[in-house]
Amino acid sequence: MENFIVSARKYRPASFDMVIGQDSITNTLKSAIKNKHLAQAYLFCGPRGVGKTTCARIFAKTINCINLGEDAEACDKCESCLSFNSLRSFNIHELDAASNNKVEDIRSLNDQVRIPPQIGKYSIYIIDEVHMLSSSAFNAFLKTLEEPPSHAIFILATTEKHKIIPTILSRCQIFDFNRIRIEDIVSRLFYVAEREGVSAAEEALHIIGQKADGALRDALSIFDQIVSLCGKTITYRDVIDNLNVLDYEYYFKTVDGALAGNVSEVLLTFNEILEKGFDGHNFISGLNSHLRDLLICKDESTIKLLEATPAVKQHYLKQTSQCPVDFLFRSLEIGTNCDLTYKASKNPRLHIELSLIRLCRLLTDAVVDTEKKKPDLSKLKKEESELTLPSRSQIVRQEESSPANKETSGAGVSGKHDPVIEKSAKTFSIKELINDEIAAEAKRNEKVDVPAVPSGSEMPKADFTPEALENAWTDFTEQMKGEGPRIISMFKSIKPELENNQTIRIHLSNATQKDTFVHKYKQRLINYMEKRFIIQDIDIETIVDLSETNEIIYSDEQKYSYLNTKYPIMKDIKKTFNLDIN
Repeated sequence: MENFIVSARKYRPASFDMVIGQDSITNTLKSAIKNKHLAQAYLFCGPRGVGKTTCARIFAKTINCINLGEDAEACDKCESCLSFNSLRSFNIHELDAASNNKVEDIRSLNDQVRIPPQIGKYSIYIIDEVHMLSSSAFNAFLKTLEEPPSHAIFILATTEKHKIIPTILSRCQIFDFNRIRIEDIVSRLFYVAEREGVSAAEEALHIIGQKADGALRDALSIFDQIVSLCGKTITYRDVIDNLNVLDYEYYFKTVDGALAGNVSEVLLTFNEILEKGFDGHNFISGLNSHLRDLLICKDESTIKLLEATPAVKQHYLKQTSQCPVDFLFRSLEIGTNCDLTYKASKNPRLHIELSLIRLCRLLTDAVVDTEKKKPDLSKLKKEESELTLPSRSQIVRQEESSPANKETSGAGVSGKHDPVIEKSAKTFSIKELINDEIAAEAKRNEKVDVPAVPSGSEMPKADFTPEALENAWTDFTEQMKGEGPRIISMFKSIKPELENNQTIRIHLSNATQKDTFVHKYKQRLINYMEKRFIIQDIDIETIVDLSETNEIIYSDEQKYSYLNTKYPIMKDIKKTFNLDIN
């Protein structure tokens, strides 16, 4: 029976031109050999299965070739190349740092470096998994690595460059190997399949490339595994069944159901996935990747980021044309949150089902949002020209003579009108008029707490003086009793100042108080003052005292935590009397 050789060894590259996906590195090494600019130490780092050790061996073989070609490739005919190919070369030494990581091993290597090569110019020492060396071994290796004999070249290989001490890194030329693209892996698998007489579908090899995660060695190992199961014909169904990969058709079906708002169909699809033995977390992770692929297909410039076969790309383009961009963004947000919180959920299946229901509701909720009532601006759609508005005095006189104003004056609210202020006529564009109407509509809908007026009596408006302002401030503070002790304390500590007979200036202790006042109470205070005084367009200016801006504001929880640390009995008191932190 013929001995079987795995594809990763049988089709291992023997020259730089056969290396897949590392063109920049191989071109640099070939140029260094051709120009005779060889360093004393090289560091090859990158993920597993991308060609680090392979390139190290090809490099070692090429620099000792006696009949080097014009393209800086080994001839494979000289004694040095033949001895390397038959694994009997004494010029190339490989050391596994994972099992030889002690100081004694490095000292033995230092003694061996002194011996010159028998054939060729250089003795090459390839140290694999160099990050496994101990700290003492690294230190023992430093001097030899920096100033080796002229005939010695070191090639270090590692998957974890961050574990190598900086003094070693500084003595090496560093080459970072990239993950191999799926297209390059598929191309190599097609080459191997053709040499082995295997008929393989492109979708099947593409799934193998995705499963390999950028490692060509892993892809070849999976290829051998599939061939052992399926023989000389490999189909897409054979690959996904053997590798336990979820068919992408389930993702297309889930998105179609979400677009149609069909919750039942989506939940039944998810149940079918679980019955096939697939993990829910893997499903939601795959669905997020599917949504990401749909999103990048929205723009022609980003379609190249989609790693799929031409047939699958057409399927993606067809579905993405039916998906609004907002739907994809919000779906990705829902899917990502589900992925992040999956492990913390007590009921993982329900957790995913709720997320799927939210996906189905996205378009329905969007339609409801667009149908919400908007301000009626039909009366404002006049000619697209500037309009001349009457002066304010004319408007006031019209309000005085209107029946609605007379009824209002007899209902217990102040019967006096605002003072007549003559202003020159001003021109407005239709856009400004619409914006003003929207602002007025929002202000009418705003709930403003106005202090109650005693029934059966009228409260005439007073002059706006500092004394009246102080009294009004005290009355307004009384209206804040339902806001909590902190707000009442803030208003009592404020001493309002009157400036220019129209502006109220208040001093606040910190930026937090300013934000609270501006967002919650400023407009309420303005409305209150305009109802109480004979003045309009009152403005409030807030100032944060610089002397108190560095004050730290502690929350109730922080205060309680501090007291609990200082006085442990506080915890028992809170529990005994059922006290609240607030």
